[in-house]
Amino acid sequence: VTLQESGGGSAQVGGSLTLSCVSSTNTSRGYCMGWLRQAPGKEREGVATIDSNGITRYTDSVKGRFTISKDGAGNTLRLQMNSLKPEDSAIYYCAAASVGGYCPVSFVFQNWGQGTQVTVSS
Repeated sequence: VTLQESGGGSAQVGGSLTLSCVSSTNTSRGYCMGWLRQAPGKEREGVATIDSNGITRYTDSVKGRFTISKDGAGNTLRLQMNSLKPEDSAIYYCAAASVGGYCPVSFVFQNWGQGTQVTVSS
């Protein structure tokens, strides 16, 4: 599966951005999909996942602010980010795994895109 992210950029504190990820394969069934991020000097961390049943999970720091979704056709994954904070600044990666069932935020993905930069400033 090839993944291509878009939609990153700059935002003010409290603002919003929407990230999109187009996959080369229909991921509507049998896939765990997620968004990861990596800030300078920090390890890559899971932000949100959506499993093959549409169940979503989020890391605590983004709960209530971010929403992960995928379209019905199964080719586009999105991350709606609201109430942005400076600590949300990072490179965001779309990730996919051909596994069904439980898909935690801590899932160790082996396949991700090239990433898109998100910068939040005050």
